[in-house]
Amino acid sequence: MMAYNCISRWSSALGICAIIAVIRPAHADPRAVVELFTSQGCSSCPPADKVIGELSKDPNVIALSMPIDYWDYLGWKDTLADSRFSARQKAYSHVRGDRDVYTPQAVVNGAAQVIGSDRSSIENAIKTTTKADGVMSVPVTMTLSGKQINVSVAAATEPSVSRGEVWICSVSKAVPIQISRGENRGREVTYHNVVRNLLKVGDWNGSSGNWTVPIENITRDGVDAAVVYVQDGNREKPGPMLGAAFTSLH
Repeated sequence: MMAYNCISRWSSALGICAIIAVIRPAHADPRAVVELFTSQGCSSCPPADKVIGELSKDPNVIALSMPIDYWDYLGWKDTLADSRFSARQKAYSHVRGDRDVYTPQAVVNGAAQVIGSDRSSIENAIKTTTKADGVMSVPVTMTLSGKQINVSVAAATEPSVSRGEVWICSVSKAVPIQISRGENRGREVTYHNVVRNLLKVGDWNGSSGNWTVPIENITRDGVDAAVVYVQDGNREKPGPMLGAAFTSLH
């Protein structure tokens, strides 16, 4: 990253039935999913991490942190990074047809990318992307039944929407990190809605669908929330977000 202070780039019923509880989404009918690709070793990232913290308080926005690992070689290994997030970021770039892979980068509704520290650009991207056919038009819900999460995706309401992939994310709502080396050495940065695992639930064909996920498949130390999203395309070629839901697990 060459120690510069600019954007870092890279080209049931009780007793006789199961106890069923509805997980009430913290984000009802969200209009946007914002993914921030960030790194503990990036001096330009803390302002963007703060923006994600602010957006995470908005009930209409699902804001996620996806720490990447491609800056680890510079001397500070990101303790939250996952190579799958790096691959996801690059896949978005390939779909767009550009080489814009950098930190801090925010991808809005799977359709637009902006500098992650620029909140006004993020908000403008939300307004722009939600005008596109199908974007965030599919209702998604989650219910908790015993040791399972039941995911329901409604039928498509727009002709342009006919298929997508359903994914569930394990999320840690707030993770403070004391950074001792690299460009952010000496700083404590709190990362918000950090994705800790990604699991494909199934394929959605435009009709209403239901899936069951064992809670043990998504929980781990520090995980206290979950996000389910339906996205056009696939892992290699991610498209626009079609619907999503966020909930606290505790």
